[in-house]
Amino acid sequence: MAEKQRCHWVPKDKPDYIAYHDREWGRAVHDDQKLFEMLILEGAQAGLSWYTILKRREGYRAAFRDFDPVKVSKMTDAQLEKVLKEGDIIRNRLKVFSTRKNAIAFLKIQKEFGSFDKYVWSFVGGKPQVNRPKSAKDFRASSAESDALSKDLQKSGMSFVGSTIMYAYMQAVGLVDDHGAGCFRAK
Repeated sequence: MAEKQRCHWVPKDKPDYIAYHDREWGRAVHDDQKLFEMLILEGAQAGLSWYTILKRREGYRAAFRDFDPVKVSKMTDAQLEKVLKEGDIIRNRLKVFSTRKNAIAFLKIQKEFGSFDKYVWSFVGGKPQVNRPKSAKDFRASSAESDALSKDLQKSGMSFVGSTIMYAYMQAVGLVDDHGAGCFRAK
């Protein structure tokens, strides 16, 4: 049986990365807690490889209350300091403390729009933008929509939400479907 063809960035020797690509990346997410999780993980990834974060995902879940934005918004400085010392995460002070700040902004957006899902999906008109890059050079790093989302999130008080990070986020939660033309996940 022939091996499934995947996007060019998926390493053949990393089963957890393959599973992430096959089961999660590019699939539409509408659950606010999952949207918050991916927002935090994509921000943590800034300047690093996604695999570095993926390997520590369980550590992030433990450190940040299973990504419950209400619980994260109430974390104290002492609790965040403990995460910095003991958590199985990337120990970057700015990123760790931004998690609480982002949770507070997330909750304000959620309250204003009824859900974060409704808010974030409005940047793509409520349906996934489908691209079919033919080669690695055809993959993009940002878009007008990620620029707009980034700007709006920064205005709300969030950190680690630059346009490139937001484009990766949009790909991760299915606002953008960038599975390559030859990938078995391309619809």
